Amino acid sequence: MADHGVTEYAKADGNDYAEHRGTYHFFTKMTLVSTLALCSFMVSFAIGGANGHWGIFTIGTLASVAACAIGLASEDGKPKLLFGLLGVLVLALIITS
Repeated sequence: MADHGVTEYAKADGNDYAEHRGTYHFFTKMTLVSTLALCSFMVSFAIGGANGHWGIFTIGTLASVAACAIGLASEDGKPKLLFGLLGVLVLALIITS
């Protein structure tokens, strides 16, 4: 067997735990915003494709992109505008069918 010496785990000075937390926060925010934006887009696409209301589809898609940008720019990562947009699009889907 080989002779084992003292294990050296890291040579860097300091702790980068804050950077890990920041990366995790960004990842969870990006996941939430992109999932809601995709749901909004799919509801808009259902309105346009199934019912033939392509104007609502265009407005819903543009609003979804704008709300996604606002959600990513928000500090807390809670895209309140996307939740509202998704609700409005679902109501539009129900009304137009």
